[in-house]
Amino acid sequence: MKRKTATAVALVSIVLASSSARAQSPLATQDAALIRAARKAQTAAMAAGDVERAATWWTDDVAIRRGLGGPVNGVAAYKAILERAPVSDTALVYDRKTTGVTVSDHWPLAFETGTWTARRGGKGAALITGQYSAQWVKRDGKWLIRGEVFVALTCAGEGCESKAVL
Repeated sequence: MKRKTATAVALVSIVLASSSARAQSPLATQDAALIRAARKAQTAAMAAGDVERAATWWTDDVAIRRGLGGPVNGVAAYKAILERAPVSDTALVYDRKTTGVTVSDHWPLAFETGTWTARRGGKGAALITGQYSAQWVKRDGKWLIRGEVFVALTCAGEGCESKAVL
């Protein structure tokens, strides 16, 4: 019993030490807040159908892997997808929620994770849900998305009719 207790204490100590080692500097914490705010503003712009505003958070060479696996390369291609699916009561609207942001103390890079939900017109039952990750880069004092990977994990109703790119 003493050995199990000692092992448990050692494991807890390791976890606490590693989590404190990952604590971000005050500047990184401020940058993480800026990224969270940028994601929220971009999600709102996309939900409103404001493609030009949404695009202000992408680098020109942004690369995306969509929820069901389709690739999108470049800001022009990403904008074209949004323009083909104008916001309406029947269009899928994606809500993204950040769950974590880690900012490098050395490079102007950050890693974001979160969840996403697709609903018709942005209301009602979730049709597809999943998780995402994003690489952000700071250029000229502004955080921009350089890459995103979205993965669809659950579906309901008509959302299950969508086909994955395998």
